[in-house]
Amino acid sequence: MIKKYKIKNFDFLLVLAVVMLAIFGILVVGSAKQDLQIKQIYGVIFGFSIMIIIAFIDYSFILKFYWVIYALNIVLLLATYHPSLGRKVYGAQRWIEIGGFGFQPSELAKILLILFFAQFIMKYRERLTSFYMIILNLLFLAVPLGLIYKQPDLSTSIVIILIFCTLLFAAGLNWKIIAGVLLVFIPSVTVFIILVLEEGQTIITDYQRNRIMGFLYPNDFIQYSYQQLNSVIAIGSGQLTGKGLNNNALTSVKNGDFISQAQSDFIFSIVGEELGFVGCITIILLVLFIVIKCLTIARRAKDLSGSLIAIGIAALLGFQSIVNIGVATFLLPNTGIPLPFVSYGLTSLLCSFIAIGIVLNIRLQAVKKV
Repeated sequence: MIKKYKIKNFDFLLVLAVVMLAIFGILVVGSAKQDLQIKQIYGVIFGFSIMIIIAFIDYSFILKFYWVIYALNIVLLLATYHPSLGRKVYGAQRWIEIGGFGFQPSELAKILLILFFAQFIMKYRERLTSFYMIILNLLFLAVPLGLIYKQPDLSTSIVIILIFCTLLFAAGLNWKIIAGVLLVFIPSVTVFIILVLEEGQTIITDYQRNRIMGFLYPNDFIQYSYQQLNSVIAIGSGQLTGKGLNNNALTSVKNGDFISQAQSDFIFSIVGEELGFVGCITIILLVLFIVIKCLTIARRAKDLSGSLIAIGIAALLGFQSIVNIGVATFLLPNTGIPLPFVSYGLTSLLCSFIAIGIVLNIRLQAVKKV
C-alpha cells in the first residue's frame, strides 16, 4: 500500500499553490465571518495533514477496491435520507450528522466517482466505444447522480456530469459518438430551458426555477437576484486593490450585511471588495496553476487510471471554480457551490485536500516525461 518514493518526484510547487490558496481562504473567511476563521484554520491544518498522508498511499492499491468505493458512495448518499442520520439545511437534504459532526456526502461523491470511473474505464477501455459499455457507464453514473439531484443539489449534479464527460473524452471516446451526443444534447438543453421556464413545471423545484428567472430577468425577480446584484456591486467597489481585509468602511457592501452566505457561496465577493482586482486575479491564477499542474501530472502518469484521476480532479477544481466565480459575478444563475480551498465548508475543504493528495501520489509514481 505504501511504497518507497523519490523525494525529487514530490511536487512541492503544487503543494505551495494549494497552501497559498488555503491561506487566502482563511483570511477572507475570517473577514466574512470572524467566528468561523478558527474552524477554517483547523480545517486547513487537518486537511493538509490528510493530503500528505494520502500522497504516500499507492493509488493503484486504492483502485483495487473500486467496487467498494462505488458501494460506499451510494451508502453515504442514501444515509442523507435516513431519519436519524440525515439533516436538512436550507431546505436541502444533503447532510449526515454523527455525534454532532456534520458531513456532506455529495462533496466526497465527486472524488469517489472519479476513482471508480478511472478504474472501470481503464479495465474496459477496449470496449469503451461499444453501445453496451456507454449505456453501462451511464447507468453507473445515474444512480449516485439521481440521489444527489433529489436532495436537491442541481449545481453538484451539473459538475459531476461535466467531470464524467471529461473522463470519457480523455479516455479516447470516438469523436463521432461525441458529435452525435452534441447533436442531441444541444437541442435537448434548449427544450429543457423552455420547459423549466413555464409556470407550473415540475422538472425542477420552484426555488430553482425562480433563481433562473432572477438571472434572466433580475429586475422582475429582484428577490432572487439581489444576492448576485449585491455581489457584483461589492466586487466592483473594490476597484484595483480593495478596501482591505476586516475594514470598517461605511461603504462596504459586506459590512452592510447585503451579501448572504458571504463566507461560502459568495466568498469571491469578499475577495473582490476587500482585495480588489489584484486579489481576484491572484485567486484565479492560483486555481488555474493547480488545474494545469494536475493536467501536467496526468500526462506523466504511469497508467491510464492515474491519468484519468488527475484529469478528473483538474476538471472538478476547474468547473467548480468557474461555477462559483460565475455566480458571484452574475455570469451564471445563482447556485450554491464552494470555491475550492477558499470557501468556508469543512467537507469541501477536506475533500479538496484529499483530491490533491491523490494527484501528488500519481506524480510520485510518474514514469513519463512531458
